[in-house]
Amino acid sequence: MTKQQYVTIKGTKDGLILRLDDKCAYSDMIAELRRKVEENSLEGLAEVQVHTGNRYCHDDELKEIMNTIHNSPHLRVSKIQSDVITVEECNRRILEKQSETYVGIVRSGQVVKADGDLVVVGDVNPNGRVIAAGSIFILGRLKGIAHAGANGNVESVIAASWLEATHLIIADKMETMTDELTVLSEHPEMECAYLHPNGSIAINRLQELRILRPGLSSFKGGS
Repeated sequence: MTKQQYVTIKGTKDGLILRLDDKCAYSDMIAELRRKVEENSLEGLAEVQVHTGNRYCHDDELKEIMNTIHNSPHLRVSKIQSDVITVEECNRRILEKQSETYVGIVRSGQVVKADGDLVVVGDVNPNGRVIAAGSIFILGRLKGIAHAGANGNVESVIAASWLEATHLIIADKMETMTDELTVLSEHPEMECAYLHPNGSIAINRLQELRILRPGLSSFKGGS
């Protein structure tokens, strides 16, 4: 009878992937991990991605897993991936998928915040500030400061009927609207700002948003 393996190792061009069984007892899994690390005959240094599957590991267990792997001078953990999230993380994601609507002018010195997406039906005046954990949509002129993805969501966007903001912030990236960027906003066309793969904030026509961020749409049906 073949003994069930609690730790499987797969080699890739980027290093090793360690998949830890999520149905066995934690003690059985960590014992097998120790054995396999001790038997390791690698040379040089290999990056290791650890997949814990549907097993929830608290901080002490994650630290024990990392320390066990690091007992080998040839292995270094680069990433631990889990299919499980905490209740707090789940609630945060739910909030970020919700939207709130503000109707009116956001005046100078005023701050409007949302835990998810924010829709403003009106203008955001200079020195007015709108902040959202999700995306920001302005049905009017955006002349002030907009901060989307305030909790770190790099997929969030900022869209406005007329984009004349002094500062655009997405996650932790900020763009001061220079003359060069302002040129892009000198025509009456709805525009959006998003985080480019190169790490900078880019501006494009709103029509491109469905291609740039297809995950924004939750509508079902239609063509």
